[in-house]
Amino acid sequence: MKTSNTLLFILVLLYINASTQWPTHTVCKEDNLEIYYKSCDPKQDFALSIDQCSDIATHTFNIRAAMVLGYSIKELYVKLDMIVNGKTILTYSETLCGPGHSKLIFCGKNKGEQLYYEGPVTLEIKEIPQGDYTISAKLTNQDHIVVACAEFTVKNYLDYY
Repeated sequence: MKTSNTLLFILVLLYINASTQWPTHTVCKEDNLEIYYKSCDPKQDFALSIDQCSDIATHTFNIRAAMVLGYSIKELYVKLDMIVNGKTILTYSETLCGPGHSKLIFCGKNKGEQLYYEGPVTLEIKEIPQGDYTISAKLTNQDHIVVACAEFTVKNYLDYY
């Protein structure tokens, strides 16, 4: 009995390691705005949700995000790329955690700790561009190791005028 349980456990682990793609998750979907994401880290997925798509247009909205850290984050950097038709048209990067520079409450967390945030987020953009595009987001730590990454698909047909 123990041998069969051990064999089943090993097969499950091998299957998980062989699988390199996570499912696509829906962040929100309303009449004029749809946002989906997929983790691009083959070893780790994460959870992200918002209350309503329409709240994004107000530039401040509530989110819930959670993950277990695979690596410590004494320093944390974000790089965002906007991709349209396979071409990067906009790049943004920022230091989120660093010596004397901590914008996030989870700066300094260690490997294995759970990150959980529930609360407001404010976008520092005037409006979300209309159309269909991809946002590639990558968070790296002080050792240049990817802590989390995702590709967001945005389908925006909101009229701001």
